[in-house]
Amino acid sequence: MGIAVKYVDITVNDPVESLPFYRDALGFEVRNDVESGGHHWITLGSPKQPGLEIVLSDPHAGRSQADGDALQMLLTKGVLHGVVLADDDVDAAFERVRASGAEVLQEPMDQGWGPRDCAFRDPSGNTIRIAQAV
Repeated sequence: MGIAVKYVDITVNDPVESLPFYRDALGFEVRNDVESGGHHWITLGSPKQPGLEIVLSDPHAGRSQADGDALQMLLTKGVLHGVVLADDDVDAAFERVRASGAEVLQEPMDQGWGPRDCAFRDPSGNTIRIAQAV
């Protein structure tokens, strides 16, 4: 086996506040929930990819004050890199996430450069795209 992705870190304002979006709307399962020193890390996974996990953490978790402040500024501006997820039925996923009240950035559409996809903002303003699984 070669190198594989284990964790994807997503910086959010408040992991607990973001949990319903990632757990209930997107369907991830909580794998770990750690609070330490006033900071919070929530690890989520998908039954479809048991080895890959998403870690939600606040900007200052595990970082210096200066680095956390800089990350918080970028998060507030909405310019952090988002994440692209895949689903077997992007249209059904779109309806499920939209029904959660998430901010819709793009309804499902066929992209000229790739698969059909849609996009949302999570509660912290991160862009989350969902692409049709191939």
